[in-house]
Amino acid sequence: MYHFFISSGQISGNQIAIYGPDVNHIRNVLRLKPGETVLISDEAGTDYRCELSDVRSDGVTAVILEKKEENHELSARIYLFQGLPKSDKMEWIIQKAVELGVYQIVPVAMKNCVVKLDQKKADAKIRRWNAISESAAKQSKRSIVPKVAPLTSFSETIASYGFLSKHLMAYENTRGMAATKEQLETVTAGMEIGIWIGPEGGFDPREVEEAAEHGMVPISLGKRILRTETAGITALSLLMYHLETEKEDSHGGAI
Repeated sequence: MYHFFISSGQISGNQIAIYGPDVNHIRNVLRLKPGETVLISDEAGTDYRCELSDVRSDGVTAVILEKKEENHELSARIYLFQGLPKSDKMEWIIQKAVELGVYQIVPVAMKNCVVKLDQKKADAKIRRWNAISESAAKQSKRSIVPKVAPLTSFSETIASYGFLSKHLMAYENTRGMAATKEQLETVTAGMEIGIWIGPEGGFDPREVEEAAEHGMVPISLGKRILRTETAGITALSLLMYHLETEKEDSHGGAI
C-alpha cells in the first residue's frame, strides 16, 4: 500500500486533501486511480487507511476508511547527533536511522570533520537529506517523517538541545558495555534521548571536555573500533531493542 504524509490541516471531516509534489507522484508516476487504497499519516503520527476519490492535476482527494490506532513509533524520542562524515555516508546513515526509529537527525560540524560545507551547499544537502528521510519513512511504514535539522556547530548544538532528558556520547568508557547497559536501562517511555557520534576523526579532546561539562554520559559500543556510519546505527539498534522489549514486557507479551 502506498504511503503519504500530510499535515493535520489537510484533514476536513472524513476527507483528506493532498497537494504539492505528491499530486504528480500519485497521478503521473504511480498512476493511481479513484477507488485505490492508500495509507496516509499526519504529523502527529496518526495513520489513516484511505480510498482515493478524486485525482486531478491540481490536487487529490482521499476519503478516510479507517483511523488506525496502531503506532509504529518508539516510546521515547531518539535524536541522533552525527558528526558530518565524508562522501555520501550521511545518506546511508539517515536511511538506516529512520528505519530504526530515530525521531530527529542533527548533522553536526565538529573539529575533526573532513567535510566543510558553506551555507549554500549545506542548505542543498539538508533538502536532499530530508527527501531521503521521507522516502525511508514511507518504506519502513513510519507514522512520522523524522526531520533532518540544519547543520550546526558542536557548541551551538549543545545549547539548542539542552532540553533533552539525557545525552549519551559514543566514546571510550573504562567500564565498557556494563556501563552502556546501565544507561540504556534508565531510558523509559516519554523520554527524549540524544546519541552523539563523532566523525571519521573522532571527537576532539576539547569537545569531550565540553560534553562532560554539560553532563553528557560516555558509553561504549563494544571492544571493536566502529566506523562513524556504523556507530550511530549500533547505538540506535540497542535503544530500539531496549524500548521495544520494555513495551512488550509491560503488556505481558508481544504486541
